Amino acid sequence: MGTGVGRDMDQEHQSRGADLSVIVPASNEAALIGGCLKALLTSRISVPVEVIVVANGCVDDTALVARSFAGQAAERGWRLQVIERAEGGKPGALNAGDAAACGAIRVYLDADVTVTPDLLGQLATVLDVAVPRYASGQVDIAATTVISRAYARIWRRVPFMRDVVPGCGLFAVNAAGRARWGGFPGIIADDVFVRLQFAPQERFGVPAAYRWPIAEGMRNLIKVRRRQNAGVAEVAARFPGLIRNEDKPAFPAADKLRIALGDPLGFLIYAGVALAVKLTRRSDQDWSRGR
Repeated sequence: MGTGVGRDMDQEHQSRGADLSVIVPASNEAALIGGCLKALLTSRISVPVEVIVVANGCVDDTALVARSFAGQAAERGWRLQVIERAEGGKPGALNAGDAAACGAIRVYLDADVTVTPDLLGQLATVLDVAVPRYASGQVDIAATTVISRAYARIWRRVPFMRDVVPGCGLFAVNAAGRARWGGFPGIIADDVFVRLQFAPQERFGVPAAYRWPIAEGMRNLIKVRRRQNAGVAEVAARFPGLIRNEDKPAFPAADKLRIALGDPLGFLIYAGVALAVKLTRRSDQDWSRGR
């Protein structure tokens, strides 16, 4: 992969001085961006931080709400920048954020995610090395409806979520790690694309948690699960060399049976979503998350 981005990061880091950049792509997230930024600003971290919100294709007050936190950020000695892009699309927003960022450590954060106070500091510590590293925190899967809460109970116990570092909604890399790819390509699953840039031994999970909300209701769960599957398949097809870094654990039938017996409703809903995705394949490009 190209190394130009890594060299640019080193030059900007030396000239502009921030050690950690948080890049938040946000499309019509006026209702949630405030909670995301409020949580970030409670972080216990000693290194300089900048937060870059990229409001992409918004028709609401996402940018206005984000800018309202500039004073609080300044009080902490942080830099808060809001970039507005007329174009939608998360990869473009990530690239715009990267172009404006100067931190040697990059944290990519979805606008509906809220971090706990120790997370940024722990990420900064584990990524403060010269060799390439990827890191994330412990995922707290959040849901409000009965169906989605039941789905989440099972999802938390799936080996991929339980035993590896999935980086759902939040992942971070150091400068050497970021040098492994150039711009974000126009794909669905940016998180999968980045995670697979790193071998399993280069990925680190820190103890601090973050809250990651999932889709609400059966219809939206099916839609988002279909999106996730399509994203994984797209990365495998377009970047086959990355699959060598996949470490998705097996989900043995005995484990499934044990989980099903312990939580029949949750397992029925979880399995029902998976079955519905298989039976209703389609090229639906409306990938918005239902809340």
